[in-house]
Amino acid sequence: MKRRTFLGHSAALTALGELGFLSRLPVVSAQEATVPTHMVRFDAEIEPLVRLLEETPRERVLEEFGSRIQRGLSYREVLAALMLAGVRSVQPRPVGFKFHAVLVVNSAHLASLASPDSDRWLPIFWALDQFKSSQAANVREGNWVMEPVEESKLPLAHAARQAFIDAMDNWDESAADAAIVSLVRHSSAHDLFELFTRYGVRDFRDIGHKAIYVANSFRTLEVIGWQHAEPVLRSLAYALLDRSGANVNPAQADLPADRPFRENQERLAKVRDGWTAGKMDGGATREVLQTLRAGSSSDASQLTLDLLNRGVSPQSLFEGCFDGAGEYLIQAPGIVSLHAMTFTNAVHYAWQRVRSDETRRLLLLQNAAFLPLYRGGRADNGVHIDQLEPVMPSTKGDEAVAEIFAEIGKDRLTAARKVLGYLKDRPDARAFSDAARRLVFMKGTNSHDYKFSSAVLEDYGQLSRPWRDQLLASSVFYFRGSGERDNELVERVRSAVGGS
Repeated sequence: MKRRTFLGHSAALTALGELGFLSRLPVVSAQEATVPTHMVRFDAEIEPLVRLLEETPRERVLEEFGSRIQRGLSYREVLAALMLAGVRSVQPRPVGFKFHAVLVVNSAHLASLASPDSDRWLPIFWALDQFKSSQAANVREGNWVMEPVEESKLPLAHAARQAFIDAMDNWDESAADAAIVSLVRHSSAHDLFELFTRYGVRDFRDIGHKAIYVANSFRTLEVIGWQHAEPVLRSLAYALLDRSGANVNPAQADLPADRPFRENQERLAKVRDGWTAGKMDGGATREVLQTLRAGSSSDASQLTLDLLNRGVSPQSLFEGCFDGAGEYLIQAPGIVSLHAMTFTNAVHYAWQRVRSDETRRLLLLQNAAFLPLYRGGRADNGVHIDQLEPVMPSTKGDEAVAEIFAEIGKDRLTAARKVLGYLKDRPDARAFSDAARRLVFMKGTNSHDYKFSSAVLEDYGQLSRPWRDQLLASSVFYFRGSGERDNELVERVRSAVGGS
């Protein structure tokens, strides 16, 4: 099939026909891509498959895996190989940059999960190529590999939990590595998620990637199977102890990256009983937005405490955080503001799943505290997400979606206002979301395209109006426009699977 170019408003529509060559691969059903009700057990071939991924040259990896997929290699086996190869042969420090090969595995999976059956392989092929790029960077930077477990150093099962807490509190890498191995062999996934969630939001080093890694690693393990937890959680513990070059032990110093956590320890006990049963309050959401525009980290935490004690629902506070992150993206599009969104996505995911009341309070306070740190010293420029006026697209239906994505290349603010107009009388944004994902597949060039799109499209469905529509409107400040150049991946995958 010959490539077609995107022209004007027809861009998102013609994109729908560009990936027909994927029909040569086995269809990935929604059931196969969805988290299983039981843990998936992989056979003895997973280690050779991981080695195959590690040892195949980048220029051949798509062809090699495309051939094996056509011969029966499953979606979950490929996803497991991606995760395990990443944690074994890409150093998780800093928690970002080359380590996005691991951070993005869950995002690629979410993109697959939300796609039509016929398209689900494309994000996975992209992740295979991303791994090879990160692996090469890891080799250039010293060729770090995860070392074998020293069994003689493992604490006894009954002492492993406290040993892990002590090691993490004291930033002791070797002790934490030994403790997590023992702990993972004797603990449930839920108990470990509760522990790691707390340390994921402990400090602001790596601009929120620590919390993102906590959420994404456990979400990936839900799909590939808990039997793979040991190396993944060893990598995670090592990542969470990254000091970002600090020469002093954070446990023995008062460093800016750790200050919000320490301040919020005092606020935790001040949250009223029954705080989770508050009422939705749009005025409170606007208070959060206003504070995030000019307030300090401490101001945002204190407001969160005050609103909870006034009986405001946590949902209203999260809606303020999500739209505040969206406003940062509108005012200063780029990598830093993007991570305000993906960090909030990770915190909200954890908040919905942890059971500890104290941890849930901590997540709310830390989310609010970290957001002004993404803003930094930048002044509010007056473009506010809750004051954007909708503009009706000049077309209807799918053509209106195409019009919006064509507008992104001309004027993103107008595109955002057209999103609001488009959503005005619509119960959902499925057509818009499908087009956004398809353009990421065809035009995305880095892991942030996948991380951001998977996060914001997931979060949209969990907010109430008008905040969800405003959040989606802000997304066009990072989404790919239909007029951008196609990436090379689609053509490479087409060639790898014998498309024409």
